[in-house]
Amino acid sequence: MIESFGLTNPGCVRKNNEDYYILAPEVGLYVVADGMGGAQAGEHASKLAAETVLETVLAADQLGSAVLLKAFEEANRQVLEAAHSDVSLEGMGTTLVAVLDCAEGLLVASVGDSRAYIYENEELLIITEDQTWVHEVGRRLGLDEATLKNHPMRHVLTMAIGVSAQLRVHTYALKPLPGTQILLCSDGLHGVVGEDVIFEALSTPGELEQKCSFLVDSARAAGGPDNITTILLRMAAA
Repeated sequence: MIESFGLTNPGCVRKNNEDYYILAPEVGLYVVADGMGGAQAGEHASKLAAETVLETVLAADQLGSAVLLKAFEEANRQVLEAAHSDVSLEGMGTTLVAVLDCAEGLLVASVGDSRAYIYENEELLIITEDQTWVHEVGRRLGLDEATLKNHPMRHVLTMAIGVSAQLRVHTYALKPLPGTQILLCSDGLHGVVGEDVIFEALSTPGELEQKCSFLVDSARAAGGPDNITTILLRMAAA
């Protein structure tokens, strides 16, 4: 059994919330999407992508890595088609990170820079790899972290849902121990607060709702420049 809680907040600067999340414990699916695009396009992209992943999983006969990959590919197709059919949605896209609990274990898939973290054995680790200029280009060029933190390309994604028919999905398979926590979040959290804050939230005993509220409040206290979304999962104790 997996305990779950999700929370989203527009932050302190933006009026719209282009993030979207889904908790579907009945099929073991948990999704965070961070949309982008003008006007209402970002909101449309994140909701469409996340709901498409859910619909694909619900329609599957057997859950596994192939279904999760198919769900991401279908989400990409749906967002691309919507953008091509409506000029007001042109240029929209979204990140996507999802967890699927199935017989293969705990599967994680991601596109863009929304992240999954794991807290296990008193250690916090990032599961996913950001598909960003900073991660895929800047670090390979040998730029130091201080330079990358303020680089004009720091927010540029190298991959997103709905941008290209060619999609690169990162996938991971986990076998978490009892009591392990998994955090899914948009960059409105991880791009604003440090890993020390995330570690404090996950390592401190308490309800998942309290932990998510602490994380969102911390991002807002740091200026809340972007929408903030968190999903926290906790594996049942042995």
